[in-house]
Amino acid sequence: MSRVLFPHDKMRPIQEGMVELISDLVHKKKHGIIHAPTGLGKTAASIAPTLYKALDEHKTIFFLTSRNTQHKIALDTVKQIKEKFNIPIQATDFIGKKWMCIQPGVQLLKTNEFGEYCKALREDGQCPYFEGMKTGEKLSANAKIAIDELSNLSPVYIEQTMEVGNKYKLCPYELAQNLAKSSQIIITDYYYMFHPSIRNKFLKKINKKLENSIIIVDEAHNLHDRIKDLASVQVSTIILSRALKEAKKYKLTDIEETISNIASILRLLLGTEQEKYIEKEKFVKLLSSITNYHEFTEGCYRHAEIIREDQKQSYIGALAYFLDSWIGTDEGFTRIISRKKGIKEDTFTLSYRCLDPSIIAKEVLTESNTVILMSGTLTPTDMYSKLLGFDESKTEQIEFPSPFPHKNRLNLIIAKTSTKYTTRSDAQFQEIAKTLVQVINATPGNSAIFFPSYFLRDQIYEFMSGVEKTIFKEEAEMNRDEKEEVIKKFKGYKKTGATLLAVIGGSFGEGIDLPGDELKTVVIVGLPLTKPDLETDALIKYYDEKFGKGWDYGYVFPAFNKVIQSAGRCIRSETDKGVIIFLDERYAWKNYSRCFPQSWQMEISVDNYEQKIKEFFKNNK
Repeated sequence: MSRVLFPHDKMRPIQEGMVELISDLVHKKKHGIIHAPTGLGKTAASIAPTLYKALDEHKTIFFLTSRNTQHKIALDTVKQIKEKFNIPIQATDFIGKKWMCIQPGVQLLKTNEFGEYCKALREDGQCPYFEGMKTGEKLSANAKIAIDELSNLSPVYIEQTMEVGNKYKLCPYELAQNLAKSSQIIITDYYYMFHPSIRNKFLKKINKKLENSIIIVDEAHNLHDRIKDLASVQVSTIILSRALKEAKKYKLTDIEETISNIASILRLLLGTEQEKYIEKEKFVKLLSSITNYHEFTEGCYRHAEIIREDQKQSYIGALAYFLDSWIGTDEGFTRIISRKKGIKEDTFTLSYRCLDPSIIAKEVLTESNTVILMSGTLTPTDMYSKLLGFDESKTEQIEFPSPFPHKNRLNLIIAKTSTKYTTRSDAQFQEIAKTLVQVINATPGNSAIFFPSYFLRDQIYEFMSGVEKTIFKEEAEMNRDEKEEVIKKFKGYKKTGATLLAVIGGSFGEGIDLPGDELKTVVIVGLPLTKPDLETDALIKYYDEKFGKGWDYGYVFPAFNKVIQSAGRCIRSETDKGVIIFLDERYAWKNYSRCFPQSWQMEISVDNYEQKIKEFFKNNK
């Protein structure tokens, strides 16, 4: 067997370098933080060397990605390897347990609510799909047939697991867990490995150990934020209002008054301010003055279990989970109360926010054989290493250059306008709009314009008369179907040209592919730097104390990462040719220009940008 199970006939030179690096890291039990630009072939380059190790030394690969499209690419890669080398490989696909459930209506539940609901059904023997999996302590005849059927399909895509689960009236999640026991590679979401309680239960169920795991994290620039979100909780007056209605519905007079009082406590704590920091003990003391904090929390948990038997979800249960979490550690966390303006009344939210993802990631990094972070926007790599708590002596950091010829892309800074708050005016918006119209009309095909916010998008759009192409607009609350419909229509204009007006960090800023002639020009308008809120201030202070780089790690680099993600919608394959424009004078300032990937060749223009665009497309038909 080859030491590298590469699925294709040949490797690109840069791809070969990545394969060799990962092979060496796995052999030495070290970690890697890899900036690997779009088009390098990261999925094949990471699976090929690690899969050999998994087969040879009985390791398990966990390929973590939050994108459904990437699940398919990873599974397709395993399938190609299996067919090329004619070797037995078992691969299993997992998504969130809630989304694998075939109980009617559960997709409407929040994750925590679903977990409690599922647990209650299983413990009470009320889930026929779970009950059908076993006869006594052994797998049922139906379960054995279903698992055999899926095993013969390996790699097993989530759609296949769901289909077989429906066919035999069995729990798809339980079927996948049984398959995972014999799998060398498992494709799943970040939280299966980086949420401590979920990870421990998951690994125990599939008979795997962290020490025998090779973890590949795709799109890893999102990992630190995802971990922070997993470790954070909040409760709002909206949740409390619903919990109060629930208490009245089920005649829970013992907790009714206390729930109402908690809403009053939130209003009292904030007063007339928009947001402020709150000490843990201050909230605990106020609640303890009207009830026993721990007894009330436990009572809410008990009531929630009964409520979920009747209506699946419980807001009282959500309150109990928050109160339990609130008394957690202070180190690496901040506590904030805030107000959001409403049409009828304001919403007050009390949050316990994680600032330090390394607290959660530490066990994974310490115990795993190898952890590979990879992304096309993983710069500076040193920041991700520090934020997640990698041991520098056991970690390699590398930035691979783009595999695309430089001549295929024009990276242009138009340094003559700004969206900086102090410079905003109708005259400034008019100048930005004029430039955008010139860029759009100079592009022989589709263009996408990304703005720092919907507000700025709409302000500038008012002055965008003279656009000679159809315009599509991203809306703030688009669902998946609406988003897909917009992209489908937008792609249909690739010959005549259309313009998509979107938002940096919004629905279209990441996770969409528009290769070839589907997108010719991307314009990033301004920098998405807003006035820091209290959580950002807390991050800046925390990272300053820990790393001496609070402003960079807590404010500048996260904003710039969103910029690079949006810019990456252009040039998705080595034959693509396109223009990426950064429309703001600040991109030419040293403090921000240093944030561009080292391999990017940036040009600066003030007045001849239109000619540069036309010449580029003339020379790159």
